[in-house]
Amino acid sequence: MTDIDVVEVYELPALPRWRPWAAFALSIIGFGISMYLTIDHFQGVAPICSSQGFVNCKLVTESTYSHILKIPVSLLGLLFFTAMVGINFPPLWRARAEWLAVARLALAVSGICFVLYLLAAELFSIKAICLWCTGVHVTTFLLFVLVVVSFPLMSPRAIRYREWAESNEA
Repeated sequence: MTDIDVVEVYELPALPRWRPWAAFALSIIGFGISMYLTIDHFQGVAPICSSQGFVNCKLVTESTYSHILKIPVSLLGLLFFTAMVGINFPPLWRARAEWLAVARLALAVSGICFVLYLLAAELFSIKAICLWCTGVHVTTFLLFVLVVVSFPLMSPRAIRYREWAESNEA
């Protein structure tokens, strides 16, 4: 068996073209919602949403869980999605820099961990949810799934393998 046979047998599938664009679109959506929540926070205005019953944006966004180390959670979300917009710029998904794939995965994992913390706070401590926050949570979850599913195709090992395969083509 030659090197070319090995490349053909073990060739990794290419990254589907829609994934970088979907990640970029989700990042922009998350950025937009986080920007809205951050502006409302600094203006001292409750988000446009129900303020009664289980769906109560005012209760959630004004709770003690709306700050971490005196930093508004909405601002942390805005910073997170700013980074995600940058790292999910579609041409960067094709870059050969190994650190990009690892950084994208690390951001997605940290984002979903933070979402799980905030969701637990909403459901078990505050006992109310915010629809705007839920939009951010769903967006972060979809980004997480997209990045995790794509990572094997963009991981440092996959990049090195593709480089090896390209250098051994006849």
